[in-house]
Amino acid sequence: MPRDVFSALADPTRRQVLDLLSRRERAAGELGRAFPQISQPGMSRHLRVLREAGLVRVRQERRHRYYSLRTDRLAEVDAWIAKYRGFWESELDSLEAYLDARAGPRKERSR
Repeated sequence: MPRDVFSALADPTRRQVLDLLSRRERAAGELGRAFPQISQPGMSRHLRVLREAGLVRVRQERRHRYYSLRTDRLAEVDAWIAKYRGFWESELDSLEAYLDARAGPRKERSR
């Protein structure tokens, strides 16, 4: 059974791994070296969680495992966040109007 995408993304290390993979495919050892504070078994656990959540795919080539990002699973996250985007845009517009009213009239800035 696949792990929940949101649970997998809850960990900051796993989010950093996804950031690295957003640029290109990487070998497991390269990912491990990017996090020297994490043991090899610890990094293996992080990669397993990401794999089970369907956020990464693994490709075996000889003795090496290569990880790449699966963006289709991130669509689930984007769909959830999209429900709240309008709320935040509205709130930020309200904040801007409030701050503008408090500041009083101001000169137009040249662009």
